[in-house]
Amino acid sequence: MPQRAVIDTADLAAALAAPRPPLLLDVRWTLAGADPASYRAGHVPGAVFCDLDADLAAPPGEGGRHPLPTPADLERTLRRLGVAPDRDVVAYDGGPGAAAARAWWVLRWAGHERVAVLDGGLPAWVAAGGALEAGDVVPVATPDAVVRPGGLPTVTADDVLSGRAGTLVDARAAERYRGEVEPVDPVAGHIPGAVSVPTTALYDADGRLLPAEALAVALEPATHGPAAAYCGSGVTAAQVVLAADVAGLRLALYPGSWSHWVTDPSRPVATGAEPG
Repeated sequence: MPQRAVIDTADLAAALAAPRPPLLLDVRWTLAGADPASYRAGHVPGAVFCDLDADLAAPPGEGGRHPLPTPADLERTLRRLGVAPDRDVVAYDGGPGAAAARAWWVLRWAGHERVAVLDGGLPAWVAAGGALEAGDVVPVATPDAVVRPGGLPTVTADDVLSGRAGTLVDARAAERYRGEVEPVDPVAGHIPGAVSVPTTALYDADGRLLPAEALAVALEPATHGPAAAYCGSGVTAAQVVLAADVAGLRLALYPGSWSHWVTDPSRPVATGAEPG
């Protein structure tokens, strides 16, 4: 399977027919939490369920709502799921792609480069006539998974405050960026100086990523030096990093994101639209 950040349904179908098919991770999730019920009702044949909250994050707390798991915990998870170092992995969700992008980002951060996201997720697979199966698939564990943190760059709150993080891209909906609404976190607004690039600007009407050239235009604010993406808790921001990868750009991620930023009342908060 070609090593690229996204894979379309036709290439996935061909890969699944190969002698050694990729490991499929079904990462269906909403703001209400993981969605194993939808997985059991129908998933791409052979896919195993990956719980974003339990498998791809540590428990919420001072690090935010979805802090990164410890390397030891993540290594145990990847071994349980069957993520061998030489195994291709394809992650998908039910749309709009945030959970699958988080899986892609965590595996890449952990040093596993052989991972891609199914462009358009399960809706694209179904629209292309792909088969579904019901029930659970028990993963075939592997003892070989090794986590080597640092495969993708991250920034901290101190990096943001000092300016070392560079341009900040806020991946949340524009109304959350402006501070008009805040459905999840206790403080509304955005990190001062951040630019608003909602993830909806990166996808077409069918939920597929825009072509690389269009993604580069959408992410133009992040092309003038170091840049990092953040969101509410480090999930949807992974979509920005994924889109940047497709566009040939390299963005860091602020894993704790807004949910971590607002745990310290001394950190500044801005509201309203971008200046200018």
